[in-house]
Amino acid sequence: MALTQRLEFRQSQSLVMTPQLMQAIKLLQLSNLDLSAFVEEELERNPLLDRASDGPEAPVAGEPAAERAEYADSSSYGEEGGGDASDMASGSAGDAFEPGQEEWLNRDLGSRTEIEQTLDTPLDNVFSEEPAEAAARVAQDAAPTAYTEWGGGASNDDDYNLEAFVAAEVTLGSHLAEQLAVAFSGPAQRMIGQYLIDLVDDAGYLPADLGQAAERLGASQADVEAVLTVLQKFDPPGVCARNLSECLAIQLRELNRYDPAMQALVENLDLLAKRDIASLRKLCGVDDEDITDMIGEIRRLDPKPGLKFGSARTQTMVPDVYVRPGPDGGWHVELNSDTLPRVLVNQIYYTELSKTIRKDGDKSYFTDCLQNATWLVRALDQRARTILKVATEIVRQQDGFFTHGVAHLRPLNLKAVADAIQMHESTVSRVTANKYMATNRGSFELKYFFTASIASADGGEAHSAEAVRHHIKQLIDAEAASAILSDDTIVERLRESGIDIARRTVAKYREAMRIPSSVQRRRDKQSMLGNALSAPATSADRSRDTAPA
Repeated sequence: MALTQRLEFRQSQSLVMTPQLMQAIKLLQLSNLDLSAFVEEELERNPLLDRASDGPEAPVAGEPAAERAEYADSSSYGEEGGGDASDMASGSAGDAFEPGQEEWLNRDLGSRTEIEQTLDTPLDNVFSEEPAEAAARVAQDAAPTAYTEWGGGASNDDDYNLEAFVAAEVTLGSHLAEQLAVAFSGPAQRMIGQYLIDLVDDAGYLPADLGQAAERLGASQADVEAVLTVLQKFDPPGVCARNLSECLAIQLRELNRYDPAMQALVENLDLLAKRDIASLRKLCGVDDEDITDMIGEIRRLDPKPGLKFGSARTQTMVPDVYVRPGPDGGWHVELNSDTLPRVLVNQIYYTELSKTIRKDGDKSYFTDCLQNATWLVRALDQRARTILKVATEIVRQQDGFFTHGVAHLRPLNLKAVADAIQMHESTVSRVTANKYMATNRGSFELKYFFTASIASADGGEAHSAEAVRHHIKQLIDAEAASAILSDDTIVERLRESGIDIARRTVAKYREAMRIPSSVQRRRDKQSMLGNALSAPATSADRSRDTAPA
C-alpha cells in the first residue's frame, strides 16, 4: 500500500460552542437572583445596554399618554408662548411688571427720617399693619393645634414612611453586650466576654471547645471559664451553653429544679430521645409518675433560647411562574414579570458614536458591545419563552395534581417533557433547576413534578413515587396507638391499594420523611397516652392538697 498525499473536500455538520452559546446555556440554569446579578454586571460593563425604564423618553409604567403629553406641553411653554424662565418662576404676577416699576423698586429711598420728611407724616400712618400680617402674628402666638406643627412631627408628603420610625430589632449579640457592660468592670474580662459573645450562634450556643479562645486571647483557661460562668447567667436563661444538656441544666437551675434525679435525666438525653423510659427510671431512681413529671418539665424548657431575638432576615422564595385556574376549567400559566430583567440596546447612542469615532480599536470595541448587548436581549427573551414552554407542559402533564392533590401526581421524567416540546433533555434539566412555581396548592420547585414511577400491583398505570410517599404518610398518621403499622404491614396495605413496592423502599421513603420506626412510634404514642391518663389524677391530687383540713 503506497503512501501518497492528496486533497479531499468533505462536507459535515458540527456544533461549535461559541462564547455566546455557552452564556445562553448558562442563563437557563440561573435563578432569578443570579440572573439579576448577571444583568447588573453586564449593565456596568456594556455602555450600549440600558434598562428598559432608563432615559427621559422611556414611558413610565401606568402613566397615561395624555398626561405625558401635558407634561411635554408645559416644558415647551417658554418657546411657544413667548415667555422666558423668569416669567415661569414669578407666575402670573410677573406678567404685570413694567420697566418703570422695576426701576422704582430698585431705587434707594433713604433712611426712615428722610422718608417721613418727604411724606410729611410718620410711617405708621402710611403703612399700617395689614390684615394678613396681623393674622400671621396671631397664628404665631397661638399654640399648635396638630402634632405636625411641632418640630419633628409627621408631614403630609407622599414620601412619608411610618416604618422609618420603627426601632431596629434587638439582636442576641447586642442584648448580651448590654448585660456584659454591667456585669464586668475590668477591661480584660470585658474583652474575653465580648469575644465569647461574638462566638454565640443564632440559637444561643457556644462552640464545644473553647481552648482556642484562650490561646487567641492570651488568657488562661481558668479566666475564660470564670467569664463563661457569668455569661451563662445572662438573659435569656440557657444562653452561652455548649450543648443541649448544659442549656437545659442552666434553665433548671434558674427554676431551682436541678436536683440529682433531674441531673441524671439531663445527662442521659439520648435515652430520652429513644423513649427508653425504663432505663431512665432506674438511673434517676424514681417511679413512673415522677419520671413522667420530669419529662414534662424538660419539654417545657426552651432548647434554643437565642431564637427569641432578631436575626438576619431570610430571603424569601420568589416564584418564576404563576399557575391559576382558568375560566374554562383549565389552568392559566404565566411568567412572573418581576423576575424578568428589562434591558434594551441603545441604538441611538451607537449611531452617534459611529459618526465620531475614528480609531479602529474604538470601533471594534463598540461593535463588540453592540453584538453582546443584542445577544443578551435575545438570550433573555429566549430564556423566558423556554421557561414558559416547559412550565406549560408540566402543568398539562400533572393536571391531576393541580385538581385533586399529591395523591394524583403522575410519574414524569425529563424525556417525556423534552419530547413533547421538541427540546433536548439537558435543556429541560437546566430550565427546571432553581425555578419555582406558585400554584393553588403552594409553591414548588419545577423539579418536584419529576418523580420516579412505581409499578402497579394489578398491572395498571404506574404510580408516582411522591404519591406513594404521601400514601405512606397518610397510613402512619391514621394508625392507632394500640395498632402501630410495621413496614411489612404498610407494604401489604399498599399492595391492597394496587401499589407494588418492596419493604426496603418503604423504609427508605419513611426515613426520608423523618418518620421513626414502628418501635419508636409505639413508645412515643404510649408515652403521650400515659401523660394524658396521668393528667386528671394529678389535678385531683392537687385539689386534695389545697382542700381545707
